[in-house]
Amino acid sequence: MSARKGEGQVRIIGGRWRNTRLAVLDVAGLRPTSDRVRETLFNWLQPVLPGARVLDLFAGSGALGLEAVSRGAASACLVERDAGLAARLREQIGKLGAAGEVEVQQEDALRWLARPAATRFDIAFVDPPFAAGLWNQVLAALPAHLSAEAWLYVEAPHDAAPWLPPEWRPHREGETREVRYALYRRAAATLTLP
Repeated sequence: MSARKGEGQVRIIGGRWRNTRLAVLDVAGLRPTSDRVRETLFNWLQPVLPGARVLDLFAGSGALGLEAVSRGAASACLVERDAGLAARLREQIGKLGAAGEVEVQQEDALRWLARPAATRFDIAFVDPPFAAGLWNQVLAALPAHLSAEAWLYVEAPHDAAPWLPPEWRPHREGETREVRYALYRRAAATLTLP
């Protein structure tokens, strides 16, 4: 998939769509997760990805949700407020032939979370625009949409670590010059990863 003038690209780095390039629109606040961070995250998640139902809030480029499906997740729901980004996601999903596995919801994440849960997701990615400061609101509303043994990935700037309810236990974390990223597991869960 070639980028149009004024677009950037991110690359799916593993699985069946490995090395597929996704176009990234130039939208204020959009900051796709780097290849290095995604590689680390998906190495952590690989044992639980097969068959997982994935929620990618603030989907943006779709890199996290699409990477998950590429690596074996059963499905992904990409929630994106920006109409242009949502349209671009649908176009790219069509080119991948993934319409049966990946759905795009053009909606504000907090409004989407306020609806009754239609699906309980096994893995959730939360990486909102940093300037919006939405972590605490999102993390309070998210559990109603997650399975009892869910995994939660959170990306935030170094100086704005979000507060997580006590039901979440840290599993792994890392950082780059720009961000701190962490993977959590619900406290009720019994399965552990190496």
